Formats: sequence, structure tokens, C-alpha cells
Amino acid sequence: MESQQQAQSLINWELAASTAARLAPPGPVLSPAQIGKAVDSLRFSADISVPHVHDITGLEAARDLRDSHVLVVDRASWAKANTQSFAVMLQPALKQMLDSRRGPAMTPAAAAASGAITGSQLGAVLAFLSSKVLGQYDPFAALAPDSKAPPAGRLLLVAPNIISVERELNVDPDDFRLWVCLHEQTHRVQFAAAPWLRTHMLEEIERLSANLIGNVDSIMDRATAAARSLRDRSSGAVPGRGAILDLLQNPEEKASLSHLTAVMSLLEGHANVVMDAVDSTLIPSVKTIRQRFNARGKDRGMIEKFIRNILGLDAKMRQYSDGAKFVREVVAVAGMEGLNRVWESAEKLPTEAEIHDSKLWLERMGL
Repeated sequence: MESQQQAQSLINWELAASTAARLAPPGPVLSPAQIGKAVDSLRFSADISVPHVHDITGLEAARDLRDSHVLVVDRASWAKANTQSFAVMLQPALKQMLDSRRGPAMTPAAAAASGAITGSQLGAVLAFLSSKVLGQYDPFAALAPDSKAPPAGRLLLVAPNIISVERELNVDPDDFRLWVCLHEQTHRVQFAAAPWLRTHMLEEIERLSANLIGNVDSIMDRATAAARSLRDRSSGAVPGRGAILDLLQNPEEKASLSHLTAVMSLLEGHANVVMDAVDSTLIPSVKTIRQRFNARGKDRGMIEKFIRNILGLDAKMRQYSDGAKFVREVVAVAGMEGLNRVWESAEKLPTEAEIHDSKLWLERMGL
């Protein structure tokens, strides 16, 4: 228990949350009445989207999601929720980092200073992300100490961001909110259909972290190379998963990252397919929403593009398209029932190679 507490002290999570809340850009100005109406609207959209997810996917897990909650939050609350999830995901890595330290143990003062620095840095990253995320299913929150989250986690809908984007796109608010909720509720259903998935992802994150920490002597050299590549834009080469992650990998790290990339591509692509499976009978302006939403990335400024590249956010967008292509190709051959075999066990998850060539997964599954 003491070692766990020491490991958690390596990052000041409370400072990370407060820093994010302080640095997050302001959201749209709304009156209390408008806020209340928006919250009610998002809750309603979240509720009615679940039967549609069931109809599209055929996953019986969509019939009963009582072990997780839907929360409508602001940017600061989203950031705080993510510090809680990060604390769960990074606990094994932080403990191993602490155990692998050479020399005398850190003094309490040194540990506090180090935790404050890393907490502030994480808070700055979360502040940037807090204005970009529309929604997020968090399956890890329930594992945090003293967590009040239900056993299967919680779905967070970031109200100011959803409202900002719907205004930016000039689309029907009710239609847009339902469109977003279809995607996010699909993630909730995925983890309900595959209750083993949360533990599996934590194990893979721990394995990747162990590989990185086990090769700590070379990390500084590779980090320096990453910084140099970001400064030198003349080559035009852009790393595939985000500049930092792309360079922090030996063969073992690469294998771990490849598996996590495949899983995330599946989850995001599957949710996007569900999101786009609806037609105008359910969301009258869905075609307009799709066109305007897909085009909005072209208007980002150079600074935002640079930050997104460092954090790997554009890689996440590629996961949407790669995973969606895999899902559509599998459904075209084996139907949704065939695709749903991916939720049966970790062994049936597609590899990164299979994500890019669905025939490989179909052959392995005998479909």
C-alpha cells in the first residue's frame, strides 16, 4: 500500500485537475436556463440512442446498461475525471518506475516537487484536450480508490464542446446531439458486450509501460531525436501515431503499441459505423452534419496542428477511418453477426495488420 501511495505521488493529480480547470479556454456563454435545457436535451439524446445502437449492432448488451452512468459535464469536470482514470491506468507504470530507480530514495520534498511539475504538465495537456472532446466512455473510473463511479464506469458528454461545434457547423442541435450520442453510447455498449475488455486493455497498457521503463536508459536519446524531428519540418515526414509515441519503441514496445492501436481502431471505427448507419428518417439533417463535421479539420491553425501531431490526435482520426473500413468490409462479407465475434474474447480481436486487410481476420475466424 505504501509503495502504491509513493507511486501515485509521482504525479500530483489534484494539481493536474486544477491546472486544467484554470487553463481551459472558456466555453460558449449560456444563461442558466440554456444550460439546463442543453443538459436535459443531451440526457434525452443519450437515452434514446441506446435502442438504435441495439438495432444497428445486434448486441444484446445494449438492452441493459444499468451498471454504468451517463454524465453531462463541463470542461473542468472532464479534465478531473480523466486524472482519475489516468491514475488507474498509470499506477503499474508509476510503481515500476519507482521500483527501478537507482540510488537513494527520493525525499518527500523532492517527490512533492517532481509530482507538482508532472501534474502541471499533465494539466496543461488536459486543458488543451478539454475543449476538443465531445464525449468519452470511461471504463476505468470505477477502479480508482474511493471512486463513486458505478462498476462499469461512466459516459461523459462535454456539453460546452458539443454546443460550440453545433454552432460552428450551423446544424440542428437536436440532430447533432443524437448523432454524437450514437457514437459515444456505442463505446458504452462495446465494453458491456465484452466485460473482459477493460482488464485486457489495462494489461496491455501495463505491458507497454513496462517495456518503456525497462528500456529507460535509451528513452532520453529517443526523446531528443523526437524533439529534433519536430523542429526539422523540411523533410515533410510526419510520424504515424504522433511524434513522441512513434519514436519511443523498440520491437517489444512496437508490438504492444501495435496491439493497442488495433484495439482502438476497432472501437473507434465500430462506433463511427454505428454513427453513420442512421439515415434521414432518424436524423433528418445527418448528411449535412457529416459533410460539415468532416470538413472542419481543414480550418485548424498551424499551432493546433502542431500540438495535435505531438499528442497523436490526428492519428486518432486515422483510427476512425481505418477501423471503420475494417468494420464495413467485415459486415459486407459476414454480416453484423460475424463482426460481433470480436467481442467474444481477446484472441478474436483483430491485429493491426488485420485492421488494414480484413480478409486476414475473416480467414482466421473461418468466415
